[in-house]
Amino acid sequence: MALLLKEQIDKRWPDQAKCTCTGGPHLYEITCARETLAELCGWLFIDMRLKFATLVVEEASREWRLRYIFYGGAGAVWVHVLASSPCSEESFPSIVESVHAADWHEREAEDMFGLTFAGHPRLGDFILHDDAWQENVQPMRHHFDPQMAIRFRKPAADWRPHRIVQEEGAFVMPVGPKFSGATESVHFLLETVGEDVIRFTPRLFYKWRAIEKLAEAKPAGRVLLLAERFAATTAFAHGLAYCQAVERICGAEVPPRAAALRIFLAELERLRQHAGAIQEICESTALVVAASGAGIVEEDLLRISGELTGHRYLFGMLAPGGLLVDLPDLACQRALRGSQQVLRQLEKLEARLRVSSSFLDRLEEVGLVAHQVATAYGLLGPVARASADAHDLRREHPYSGYEKFQFEVPSEEEGDGYARLRVLFAECRQSVRIMEQALDTVAGGSVCRSFPFRAGAALGWAEAPRGATFHWVRLDDQGYIDRYHVTAPSFANWHGFHAAVENFAFQDFPIMLASFDLSVSEADR
Repeated sequence: MALLLKEQIDKRWPDQAKCTCTGGPHLYEITCARETLAELCGWLFIDMRLKFATLVVEEASREWRLRYIFYGGAGAVWVHVLASSPCSEESFPSIVESVHAADWHEREAEDMFGLTFAGHPRLGDFILHDDAWQENVQPMRHHFDPQMAIRFRKPAADWRPHRIVQEEGAFVMPVGPKFSGATESVHFLLETVGEDVIRFTPRLFYKWRAIEKLAEAKPAGRVLLLAERFAATTAFAHGLAYCQAVERICGAEVPPRAAALRIFLAELERLRQHAGAIQEICESTALVVAASGAGIVEEDLLRISGELTGHRYLFGMLAPGGLLVDLPDLACQRALRGSQQVLRQLEKLEARLRVSSSFLDRLEEVGLVAHQVATAYGLLGPVARASADAHDLRREHPYSGYEKFQFEVPSEEEGDGYARLRVLFAECRQSVRIMEQALDTVAGGSVCRSFPFRAGAALGWAEAPRGATFHWVRLDDQGYIDRYHVTAPSFANWHGFHAAVENFAFQDFPIMLASFDLSVSEADR
């Protein structure tokens, strides 16, 4: 596919695009003119069937640099499409007409940098809510003064929710943004004229933490603390993606023991996160006993993690170059036995749920997401795999030694809540299978290899429990962060969640929400 890609681009856009192979046989950079950008990206997404990963905006001293990253396909290539313009020109063509998965990415760039994307159907009022922030704050620009924005807020006093349904009798049912318990702040706007949701809009970013801005001018080692803490329940996956970006920049190799233990911990995190998602689904359908059983399983896995590493969510284990601390073999074997026992409990729970008609009635054919919709929105992880979009970075772009392990990527075709639940159970089995292989192959030796930092940029990735996560890192020659950009799986899945909700009854909304296993924290980074 890589050779075909270059030949096609040279033939289609001989004077507007230049394709070069950089960083190995499967990484291609395409520099293109702005007027070619939308057509070229659409061709990659639709004709070449590549998935859209992220949009990275960088403000250089004299120009804007936009990097559109695609991946996947036969041969598992990475394609970076590069477009630039002088800093005085702040408008680029929108690609969302053909690459709908880029919708929120362009809206984010508009809010954060003040760029506009000609042809985008709706910009503004996204991360910086118009009822809380004034226009043109542009917090990711180099000249941004954070004190000015905090002290002199000028929000839009006449803000009203954006409405689409205009039929007679239509109304908006707001839910949130404040909730009881541990639920994060998020505002749901459900438009209807009766009992079914006709249009659904999520408003996130109430606790936007400016992780990328805080990272600027910080040492690479310190920024790892931000990477593994903005979404605690998937801390290890995000920290791993960040570490791999730094290691790629510096050409660092991770010791074999550290690589195997990284996989072991990543799958332990996946197993625990999926158990929590299963518990939420059971709770949303009012199965109290099943929910309690799944909750006990999740707590058991948290205790296993805490006993093994000293932290229930695996904080403080990673370091650029490997792991911060070694894990004794006996302790790993004990954690594996506990995980195997937990899996047996999950399989018993799955067998009971399969014959519970009241449970199945609430999940089957509810929250349907067709394969074409999942592809168009760039949905990720178990949500996408339940709609027959079986991408998995561990298989297509293996890291940390995943290419040596035998495992399956579970997928279903129905695209409903029950399909998503089945994928979660199946992935739990595969995670334990991978953990067993990791301990069978773990070698002796050190778990961390020091290396000097150097200037450069690279993408780090990991298949987090909710799907692919991408961390773009640029370091200066002192090893300090010049640009850090995170794209978490929930950012993509929140974007497409409305496709599952619309045209279903209000009472099914909590069930569909649980089956998507969405994280507000991953988005409010």
